[in-house]
Amino acid sequence: MRPALAALAILVATPALAEDLVFTLTNDSSHTIVEMYVSEVGSDQWGDNILFGPVDPGMSGEVTIADGLDVCDYDLRYVSAEGGEAEDTQNLCELGTYTLTD
Repeated sequence: MRPALAALAILVATPALAEDLVFTLTNDSSHTIVEMYVSEVGSDQWGDNILFGPVDPGMSGEVTIADGLDVCDYDLRYVSAEGGEAEDTQNLCELGTYTLTD
């Protein structure tokens, strides 16, 4: 078997793995966001904080959900520097950007 065909056979035989879900988080609120948690809709457990640093008002950044799940609908929980919290549910596969507002 030629090398190119052998490589193709290996790729076809390998099962597909769930990809990380990546989107842009835009903070149009008046609060600095210091923590963001996600969970699959219907789950009673929040995952770990997925922000690597604070997101100040007017700033945007790329967020990656690397939970290994093949889902689009997530519950989202945000915590501000002042200690306030907000929750939402979104289909993140349909969004390129998720915008937080007051």
